[in-house]
Amino acid sequence: MINRVTNSSPGSDSQRFQYLIAGISDYAIYMLDPDGYITSWNAGAQRFKGYTEVEIIGEHFSRFYTQEDRASGLPARALGIALSEGKYESEGWRVRKDGTRFWAHVVIDPIYDNEGRMLGYAKVTRDVTDRKHAEDALRESEQRFRLLVQGVTDYAIFMLSPQGIVTNWNIGAQRIKGYTEEEIVGSHFSRFYTEEDRAQGLPALALDTASKVGRWEREGWRVRKDGTRFWAHVVIDAIYDETGELLGFAKITRDLTEKKAASDALAEVNAALFQAQKMESIGQLTGGIAHDFNNLLSVLASGLEVLNMQRASNADARTFDSMRRAIDRGATLTQQLLAFARQQPLQPELHNVNRLITGFESVLRRAGNASIEFDIALAPSLPSTVLDRARFESALLNLVVNARDAMPEGGKLLIRTNAVSLKQQEVSGLAAGDYVKVSVCDSGSGMSPETIRRAFEPFFTTKEVGKGTGLGLSQVYGFIKQSGGEVVIKSELGKGTEISIYLPAVHGSDEVDEDKTETVLIVEDESDLMDMATSLFLNMGYNVLTAPSGNEALAVLRARPVDILFTDIVMPEGIDGIELAQFTRKNYPETKIVVASGFPLPTLRERHADINDFSFVNKPYRLSDLARVLRTAS
Repeated sequence: MINRVTNSSPGSDSQRFQYLIAGISDYAIYMLDPDGYITSWNAGAQRFKGYTEVEIIGEHFSRFYTQEDRASGLPARALGIALSEGKYESEGWRVRKDGTRFWAHVVIDPIYDNEGRMLGYAKVTRDVTDRKHAEDALRESEQRFRLLVQGVTDYAIFMLSPQGIVTNWNIGAQRIKGYTEEEIVGSHFSRFYTEEDRAQGLPALALDTASKVGRWEREGWRVRKDGTRFWAHVVIDAIYDETGELLGFAKITRDLTEKKAASDALAEVNAALFQAQKMESIGQLTGGIAHDFNNLLSVLASGLEVLNMQRASNADARTFDSMRRAIDRGATLTQQLLAFARQQPLQPELHNVNRLITGFESVLRRAGNASIEFDIALAPSLPSTVLDRARFESALLNLVVNARDAMPEGGKLLIRTNAVSLKQQEVSGLAAGDYVKVSVCDSGSGMSPETIRRAFEPFFTTKEVGKGTGLGLSQVYGFIKQSGGEVVIKSELGKGTEISIYLPAVHGSDEVDEDKTETVLIVEDESDLMDMATSLFLNMGYNVLTAPSGNEALAVLRARPVDILFTDIVMPEGIDGIELAQFTRKNYPETKIVVASGFPLPTLRERHADINDFSFVNKPYRLSDLARVLRTAS
């Protein structure tokens, strides 16, 4: 702006304007000549700067600047800018007569006469120290608040635009969510939500609710940068200016994953305690009823025997037989109830579960059917445990039958053993320690959560009427609990079931040395002959594995150690017995081999030149034949 000055006479408008300026006390308004020397001075200048008109007229205006600004040439630059650009405006520290400083807002305008000659400068200064202090205090407060927010590590605290875009980010947000400030600022906050929540529109609902009612608060799953989930407590507050316009949102998130896990664990323990108490109560009631019922059956059975001895003819034989069968069924029922109530008599002995399963394998396989793929995976070096062998075999068979019934269209069934070390409360009801785990897994129809909760209750069944007593799993449960173990069901509808038995492991030199019991693999395609051979070997004290063909025998050999291979020579398909024996001799040289056939040995020698390399027994064979050939087998 170019200011032009004209000559004025006393009483003119110009003179009155000069008087007006001289009387202003809120602004320092004075004139400088072209070199920066002061030529006029008003009341405001005297009040701000402390100099009277007599003291300051003729002095250079640079004396009002700080020593640092004078050293940097700021006064000369200010005049130069005003002259070249028509105006100079800035804020900065200025110095009063007494040496104190004040914050000034300064405007310098060049002044020209009517002919365009440069007369000097008009300088207007305002003391804005109070405003400066207020701004500094606010800035300092904001800085302290920013540092406070940035330093918080337990909470994610950040701002969102009205559209949900992240505009800042504290260190707590980085720690909890995994993103750095550079990675996340400018992104939409919905990326922290799970895919399911985004599909349901939860992020938009959160902002809409906060903008309408001022606040939104909830807990739920959120997603970190690495894709893992955490349980979050979230608060979103709407931020408005003094006119009521929405500026954005303040979002505070806290990671409560550990707290939720502890809460869920407590709820699970309480549920398990309730279930255990319920089962204990049912067991006590069932045991009492079973004992009383057993006593009544004993009276009936004894009375029936007396009546049978006193009857004069055989006319009532059918009636007596029907009564005996009814009493026997009643006795069986009471034994099942006593098993659930953990009051059945047991004969606990130290056993290796792998050995028990191996010896019982043929029975377990016959419990399945042709449409089911049956497999057994036994962990090596499994520790022993104390249990009743007969009850364990019955329990395992029960689980296999249940698995078979859950797969009417076929599927996969696996029996698996493992040695496990449990932590405290890792399995409800079991102390920390070493356990033998036996699992029966199927790919069947699965169970609902309600069915799992009630599966061990006596007489509870999901099978059709007449196809199940509802006592199978309750017997397993009672036997395992009485043996100091636990039964755990993992299942989901349509995805199969895994029922795991945990039994306390026994370590030390007092274990039974069951390694002395040899294992024989019987390979026979005729089921009747297989059963007969199995019975003979079991009677001789061997553990028995079976295979209906040479190819299946190869799979067994690869899966577990075998001490003796006992194989028929003639096989309907696949490799024959001699080829199987040759493979075994080459790959498992420690395994003894015995071959059997209904053909005489001379005839076999014509077909199989290598038959003399193996021990041979003719069919039909007896126990003594097997015992003789096994003594010399190699």
